Amino acid sequence: MSPNLAPDNRIKRLASGLMALCLGMMAVSVFLNVVLRYGFGSGVAASEELSRLLFVWMVFIGATAAYPAGEHMTFTSLVGLLHHKPRAMLAATLLIRLLVITASGMIAWGAWQQVIVGLDSYSVVLRYPTALLPLPAFLCTSAICLMALVELIKRTPLHLGYGAQQE
Repeated sequence: MSPNLAPDNRIKRLASGLMALCLGMMAVSVFLNVVLRYGFGSGVAASEELSRLLFVWMVFIGATAAYPAGEHMTFTSLVGLLHHKPRAMLAATLLIRLLVITASGMIAWGAWQQVIVGLDSYSVVLRYPTALLPLPAFLCTSAICLMALVELIKRTPLHLGYGAQQE
């Protein structure tokens, strides 16, 4: 399989495409609303709701795509010092993975509760189910939880990344 068709590259391209689509739709919607409001004295009421919904989805798509690439903010001060101590590094890695699994699992559970609550209510203008707002948080944190669990099982080393600049 060529590198351009590798699953990781396809997922990155899909995530980038979805984020670009969200951003493009937001930009067009807001631009149109501004032109109509200041040029003609009336705007598109749905523009604000659509932009909010697309922004939420864009952020969580990006957060999900950033996790396997090691692009989330990390504090490498302590872990960087343990780099030459394999057992301590392994213990820190296991602890970090367990904390990521716990935190993302808790957020996923809370987001799921919000999805359930939002199934019976609808947005004011566009009338989409308000469950669509917390849904990307649930999907993102569930995916991160699953990825961290796989890393824990495989004992994947921590990605200190980008020269491991210590804070």
